[in-house]
Amino acid sequence: METTTIREPVSASKSKIKEMKTKLKKSRQLYLFVLPAFLIILIFSYGPMYGVIIAFKDYMPSLGIFESPWVGFKHFQRFFDSYYFWDLMKNTLGISLYSLIVGFPLPIILALALNEIKDGPFKKITQTVTYAPNFIAVVVMVGMVIAFLSPSTGIINHFLDFVGVGRINFMTEPRWFKTIYVLSGVWQGTGWGSVIYLAALSGVDTQLHEAATIDGASRLQRVWYINIPTIMPTMVILLIMSFGSLMSVGFEKIILMQNPLNMESSNVIATFVYQQGLLDAQYSFAAAVGLFNSLINSILLILVNGIAKRLSDSSLL
Repeated sequence: METTTIREPVSASKSKIKEMKTKLKKSRQLYLFVLPAFLIILIFSYGPMYGVIIAFKDYMPSLGIFESPWVGFKHFQRFFDSYYFWDLMKNTLGISLYSLIVGFPLPIILALALNEIKDGPFKKITQTVTYAPNFIAVVVMVGMVIAFLSPSTGIINHFLDFVGVGRINFMTEPRWFKTIYVLSGVWQGTGWGSVIYLAALSGVDTQLHEAATIDGASRLQRVWYINIPTIMPTMVILLIMSFGSLMSVGFEKIILMQNPLNMESSNVIATFVYQQGLLDAQYSFAAAVGLFNSLINSILLILVNGIAKRLSDSSLL
C-alpha cells in the first residue's frame, strides 16, 4: 500500500510533464510567434518594477537603489498631508469622470448610427471623416486647438465676436480647461472608438432583424432590443478598462495645454509626478505619488470588474 501511494503521484507528475512537452512540441511555432512580445513585456514592463522600492527610500543616485536609506511611508505621508493633495485629486478625477461621462457613450451612438446607414459613398465619407482625427499626433492636435481658440486670430473667437458674445481667452481661463480637454479628446477619439462596436455589430444575426420586422418592430425598437444587447458585453469590458485607467489622465496632452494661468484646473497627478521627479529631481517622492496613483487604478479595476461580474456575465477576470 505504501509503495502504491508513493509511486502514483510520481507517475502522475511524469505523465503531466510528458503531456506538457507534447503540447509544447505541437504548438512550438505559436510559442515562437508569441516569444518576442513576451520578452518585450518581461524586459521593459516587469523588469524595471524592482525600482518601485525607491518610493520607500530616500533615493540618492550616488548610493544606488539598494544602498539608499529606508524611510517607509514617509513620502506617502508627505503627499497625503500636502496642501495640494486634494486639488490634484479633484482635478484628476474631475477630468477623468468628465471624459468618461461624455466620451464613453458617443462611440456607441456613432456605431449604432453608422450600422443603420446602408453601404454607399455617404457611409464611407462619414467613417473617413470620423476616423481621421485619431491619426493626428497629440502635439499637432493641441496646436490646432490653440490656433482655433486664439483670442486674436482663432476662428472660434471670430464667430463669438460676430454673434456679439465677445472674445474669450479660453486657454488662460481655468474654468474652460476641462471642457476643452474633454471635447478635443471626443473629437479625436470617437470615430476610432466606434470601430470596436461596429465589429461587434457585424456579428448580429440578420434573421433576428427580419423576424422583428415581420412582427412590426420599428427601427428604433430593433436597435434597442437586438443591437444594444449584442454589444453589451463589449460595452461592459470597455467600461471596466476605462475605470481601470480613471486616474491616468493623458500626460502629454495636458502638459502641452498647460500654462501658469490655467494651472488651477490643469495640474493633475501625472503632471505633478513629472514636475517633482524630472524637474525637481525628487525621485523617491515622485515614485511614491506614481505608485499611489497606480494602486488606486488597480483597486478601481478590481471593484468595477467585481460589480460587472455580479450584474452581468461579462468581466475581465
